[in-house]
Amino acid sequence: MDAGLSTSDVVIVGGGPVGAVCALALRQQGVTARVLEAQAADARADSRILALSHGARLILERLGAWALLGDATPITRIHVSQRGALGVARLDADEVGVPALGYVLPYAALTAALKRALSEAGIAVEYGVAVERIEGGDAAATLRTADGRMLAAALVVVADGGRGEDAPAPRFERQYDQVAVVCDVETELPHANRAYERFTPEGPAALLPRGEGYAPRGDSDFLRAEARERSYALVWTARRDDAERIVSLADAEFLDALYRHFGGRQGRFLRASPRKAFPLRLAYTGSAAGKRVVRIGNAAQTLHPVAGQGFNIGLRDAWELASLAGDTPTGELGSAAMLAAYARGRRADVFGGLGFTDFLVRAFSNDIAPLRHARGIGLMALEALPPLKTFVARRMIFGARG
Repeated sequence: MDAGLSTSDVVIVGGGPVGAVCALALRQQGVTARVLEAQAADARADSRILALSHGARLILERLGAWALLGDATPITRIHVSQRGALGVARLDADEVGVPALGYVLPYAALTAALKRALSEAGIAVEYGVAVERIEGGDAAATLRTADGRMLAAALVVVADGGRGEDAPAPRFERQYDQVAVVCDVETELPHANRAYERFTPEGPAALLPRGEGYAPRGDSDFLRAEARERSYALVWTARRDDAERIVSLADAEFLDALYRHFGGRQGRFLRASPRKAFPLRLAYTGSAAGKRVVRIGNAAQTLHPVAGQGFNIGLRDAWELASLAGDTPTGELGSAAMLAAYARGRRADVFGGLGFTDFLVRAFSNDIAPLRHARGIGLMALEALPPLKTFVARRMIFGARG
């Protein structure tokens, strides 16, 4: 092997949350990992809001990263309904036997905590290093960086969200003709740690409680605290041709339109932050990426945000891959047998999440009368049958293993 070729046990391409969790979990398993992140260390923080399942919290706790986070807002109850039709289901953390069904926090807060955890663990992270090419091999995979270096590793983990220059086309893709309009809103009534999933013919609308959410400047501390108790992160799914109009509405018009669209379960909507829009799709590329190369997280699959499954599946990808690497003899790390075992182990969880979210979008995003009635019956059955409710909730929290 070229004496100038830098080698590692594992190279992780992508230093976002999924890549960072993979590196930390590998370190716990005694496997040395090196992380390459295309963005600079001081790049502007992502403004997205994340909904982490309780299962994701357990992973972060085991890695020592949860304690480094600021306050995350727990979701203790979820209210599921459809607009203009019968059927309501209520999920409660106490009924499922967990302290919270999930947690809401800024993406930037999670990445900051994971950066600190990586530093404290002594894991090598190179920021501002883009990977131009990855080639699998029998003995090792090689990488070429934009600055001309060549690296080699027994295993390369692609966790770049599918944004790499040589990212392959998805094996399966579905365009939903839907756009997520996102912002923070303040409601008339306190959130009481309750989230909402409201299905409409145009697509689902979700309200996620945010303890650290919208707080108008210039008000007293008391009023700011009161506003935080009424703050939600909103994900309003709309048709492509309608999303641009929604984003461009003046605040008062937007709040009125949201009230008409969502309903009055939280009273009136009082304030809203600036809106952003993101197109939605389903894409499945799969974990297989060549000899000694594997994809995880959004590099392997992208889901519609309904039910908040995609990011949590990505964290489970990272955790399961690291666990398998720890159980693999050193000489077999990155082997075809190991990567095949990883793909088999993740199939039920990934395909279950893809199928579940796709079913919800396709079955609920319409106003077909027979389907509307069937959806109502399904929601009423979920509400009336506690074992079924627990079954569904635990799989949303923990994945296929429930």
